Amino acid sequence: MDMKNIPFGTTTWSQIAPTEHKGETGMAYWRTQQFDDIRVRLVEYSPGYLADHWCTKGHILLCLEGELHTELADGRQFILTPGTSYQVSDNAEPHRSHTPTGAKLFIVD
Repeated sequence: MDMKNIPFGTTTWSQIAPTEHKGETGMAYWRTQQFDDIRVRLVEYSPGYLADHWCTKGHILLCLEGELHTELADGRQFILTPGTSYQVSDNAEPHRSHTPTGAKLFIVD
């Protein structure tokens, strides 16, 4: 990752309007900042959220609240709780997430 053209700054996430993204079930609410080629998001999933696709985008993802279940296309499953993270590169391992209780995540991709 080449981080360039990003002057020092702070983000007050509550001041960024969320965008809604429907899952197969539930909703995702993204607060997004774009810095050149790097997208940084504070994402909240509603209870019962299930992604509507297998994702091949790389992410660095930190669970802040709740519980996030992530399934890989090969059948492996992982559960993130507050203070745990995962990282995956672009086009490496298709994955999709769901949450029975809801979750808040900090994501860089």
